[in-house]
Amino acid sequence: MLKNIVGLVTGGASGLGRATVERLVREGGRAVICDLPTSKGADIAKDLGDNAAFYPTNVTSEDDVKAALELCKEKFGRLDVAVNCAGIATARLTFNPNKKSVHSYEDFIKVLTVNTGGSFNVLRLSAAVMSENEPNSDGCRGVIINTASVAAYEGQRGQIAYSASKGGVVGMTLPAARDLAPVGIRVCTVAPGLFLTPMLEGLPEKVRGYLAETVPFPSRLGNPDEYAQTVQFIITNPLMNGEVIRVDGALRMQP
Repeated sequence: MLKNIVGLVTGGASGLGRATVERLVREGGRAVICDLPTSKGADIAKDLGDNAAFYPTNVTSEDDVKAALELCKEKFGRLDVAVNCAGIATARLTFNPNKKSVHSYEDFIKVLTVNTGGSFNVLRLSAAVMSENEPNSDGCRGVIINTASVAAYEGQRGQIAYSASKGGVVGMTLPAARDLAPVGIRVCTVAPGLFLTPMLEGLPEKVRGYLAETVPFPSRLGNPDEYAQTVQFIITNPLMNGEVIRVDGALRMQP
């Protein structure tokens, strides 16, 4: 149960983030949905009622994230959990010999800025807000959960920017947990495999079927609520700290 837990979820209007928001509320918690102004965040918050709120947020903006955190305090009184699900991807070869073209440096930096930098931005600002909480019996004041990917470990061709950005998220996990241990804030990361998110839903059914077959067991795409279930496990297990958890059906990405 997540009764009375207050969470802030980036990328909360779709996919893994939306599933996390819905599980938080369903299990008795409250949530601030952070997503782009063009997202369905406002509609989702309205559907969830008084236990949810939406703030249009660019995770790379310090002002946006601070304002979302302020809304969290004003509406719900505190912040217990921050979950980073916002992210972008691009598919480019480092060098394409057929087109004689190289990967755009600007695109590479943009993916790192959103995925790695945005996660760090939310992590650092959320930690400052959580530090104001009264500690529980273990001395814990809050939990921060980032989202990486199995691509952090087995990046495929054309994934160099995405893999680097998610590798950065994995690399932040332990030092962030060590940095925040003195103030009683835990930090973990979830590394999902292939999940049925809007990105994959847009692919032809035949392609989705092929991808599902690459997962050893169960041979299917992950349900976003299975990601959210992992988030709940991290929140409710006080010894989970400084760890990256793969949720992938034993998938190991091939080149």
